[in-house]
Amino acid sequence: MAGGGVESGGPGKRAHLYEHRFTHYFAFTCVVGALGGSLFGYDLGVSGGVTSMDDFLKEFFPDVYRRKHMHLNETDYCKYDNQVLTLFTSSLYISALVMTFFASFLTRKKGRKASIIVGALSFLAGAILNAAAKNIAMLIIGRVLLGGGIGFGNQAVPLYLSEMAPAKNRGAVNQLFQFTTCAGILIANLVNYFTAKVHPHGWRISLGLAGVPAILMFFGGILCAETPNSLVEQGRVDEARKVLERIRGTKNVEAEFEDLKEASEEAQAVTSPFRTLLKRKYRPQLIIGALGIPAFQQLTGNNSILFYAPVIFQSLGFGANASLFSSFITNGALLVATVISMFLVDKFGRRKFFLEAGFEMICCMIITAVVLALEFGQGKELSKGISALLVVVIFLFVLAYGRSWGPLGWLVPSELFPLEIRSAAQSIVVCVNMIFTALVAQLFLLSLCHLKYGIFLLFAGLIIIMSCFVFFLLPETKKVPIEEIYLLFENHWFWKNVVTEQDQKTSNGKPAATV
Repeated sequence: MAGGGVESGGPGKRAHLYEHRFTHYFAFTCVVGALGGSLFGYDLGVSGGVTSMDDFLKEFFPDVYRRKHMHLNETDYCKYDNQVLTLFTSSLYISALVMTFFASFLTRKKGRKASIIVGALSFLAGAILNAAAKNIAMLIIGRVLLGGGIGFGNQAVPLYLSEMAPAKNRGAVNQLFQFTTCAGILIANLVNYFTAKVHPHGWRISLGLAGVPAILMFFGGILCAETPNSLVEQGRVDEARKVLERIRGTKNVEAEFEDLKEASEEAQAVTSPFRTLLKRKYRPQLIIGALGIPAFQQLTGNNSILFYAPVIFQSLGFGANASLFSSFITNGALLVATVISMFLVDKFGRRKFFLEAGFEMICCMIITAVVLALEFGQGKELSKGISALLVVVIFLFVLAYGRSWGPLGWLVPSELFPLEIRSAAQSIVVCVNMIFTALVAQLFLLSLCHLKYGIFLLFAGLIIIMSCFVFFLLPETKKVPIEEIYLLFENHWFWKNVVTEQDQKTSNGKPAATV
């Protein structure tokens, strides 16, 4: 079988002794902490809408504007194929992947809160610069600052939520990050729908409003508690105990607190976490959590649709407002799917969501490719019936992604890593995610132009590969404490041969932490 299990009892296996009750303080810290997702989401949603607005194109990309309105046969798929225009989108993600390594150091030394606050300030500065942009250079610099905010936020927030959450509810709590990401996308689409009618500076309003979630995240970062894991790691043990008691709603936290202290002792022995991550005993976490899942999340093709939903719909013959409204409906599916996942992922598990939704996504991509191959191109306009079918299929695709690779692409990596490599590993997660996000953002419109409907068949093939990856290599992690995840790999049919007894354990049965 592809999964693995964890038994109760014994050293380092205290999960059955953990206690918790719901508290309003815990809810507040998680909701505010999750606001980091709204930065990522708002930018995902706003970028595609702004790059399809005529006022924006006329001011910064007049060649694209002229091509958009020429209606030549060869521009059906290629209206927006401009590498400087796509650089406007992808520069943010290039910046984010660089800044995440600075975020790793800050997150480990000063805590998760520090990275959340720095990320909020950087994002706010970028929003202000973009809204005031007079030339392409100002746009790109603003995007770089926005990328810094996302790099810090995406590095710290998933860790923050996973560490604050009780093991039994970690899936739902961590998916607050994806929920606020989806909410940000949806709000951005709604903003674009209305600002597209505000001439000539509606695009400035869309870009400037990115400062709102940044302000909320800044004040939330100040007001929230630091995670007990981070406090223990910083040597603030008494404070960590008080925070743990407060967020768990009980004084009986001894078992969980002892696991935190043991994990911290191992983490303190690690002087080079990035080098430690390359050790054989962490090979499953490296391949699955740090490399595989973050890359595959972007190769589903969903973020291409989110980046360029208005552009795609315009290329397929929808009018400007109709395309923005269609993308708004599509992103509504993403929000609904995330809510479904939040309530059910800790019941049915991560693997079932990955595999079931993966099958649906493959079918949707194939249907889209077939429809476009038969009905689109050579200057033909799509009929209303075919256009409606495409919107429904894309809606179903996003609904599947939104309960699987979207939220689980952040949840699963954040729960795989032990404390000694957690901050470094999360930086790799964000870095890989942003590399592929930037590549997809930069190359999607070019690929759409040259591959035409074949781009959707390519994504279908990639989803088949990633579904096999999950089926054979990812053990089920639902309700397993983070400090005991390593046991899953010891019991896994494949990884137990990679993580050898000699490399994996010390005399007390816990993972070795020396370098």
